[in-house]
Amino acid sequence: MKKILSTLALAAAMTTVVSADMMRIEMGGGVWKETPSGYAKRTDSGGVLHLNGTYTSREKESSEAYAWLLIKHPIFIIPNIRLEYVSISDEGLTSGSVNGINIPGSAPTTMDIKEYDIIPYYNLLDNTFWTTIDLGLDAKVIESDVVVSPVTGFSGYTTTDTTVIPLVYVRGRIEIPSTGLGLEADVKAITDGTDTMYDVRAKIDYTFDFDVIQPGIEVGYRTQKVKIDDGSTQVDLDYSGVYAGLMLRF
Repeated sequence: MKKILSTLALAAAMTTVVSADMMRIEMGGGVWKETPSGYAKRTDSGGVLHLNGTYTSREKESSEAYAWLLIKHPIFIIPNIRLEYVSISDEGLTSGSVNGINIPGSAPTTMDIKEYDIIPYYNLLDNTFWTTIDLGLDAKVIESDVVVSPVTGFSGYTTTDTTVIPLVYVRGRIEIPSTGLGLEADVKAITDGTDTMYDVRAKIDYTFDFDVIQPGIEVGYRTQKVKIDDGSTQVDLDYSGVYAGLMLRF
């Protein structure tokens, strides 16, 4: 038994030494300057808004918080994990009826959305010739709080909804040797040819070359798109803009 334990301990120690550069934790966060645009139409009473009418965005820019955490390990059969958070705010006008109540004219409407992405992924390339390619699945949890404000003849309406959407996740990264610079893009998407949702980012970052903890900065552009047309529902919403933040690598 002692020999078995000693052998396992030695193997674990050797694996740790050999795979030391494969264990990594990264995190970051910052501000996304997103501008919403688009509309949502329904011709029945279902959905988050219980809307039989139209919601139209006012396309007002908003500063939103985002954060992310990446944990990479050397155990091949177990996927690595990436966690993300972002908030989205949208203001617009709703016309028609909500929850069976007619709106005279239109009513100011706000949507506060929180997204939580849970992404298990595998490395197809792991900094091979300074190139990384990741492939995985994303469970995007969307929490929506919608407030349709009261207007004359309409008492207002508030609703909360949580939806989980599965997406395919692909990430590519190129490290520029001896510079500290990195170029990165990732895509989360799903489509059936008619209905589509995607979340795309592209960025450049700079990492300071310290020994243990390596801080960095990132600047990029992000766009989210939801497009649905199933007869009773037509949605064409877009949230896009630049983002900037700080990073830490361990």
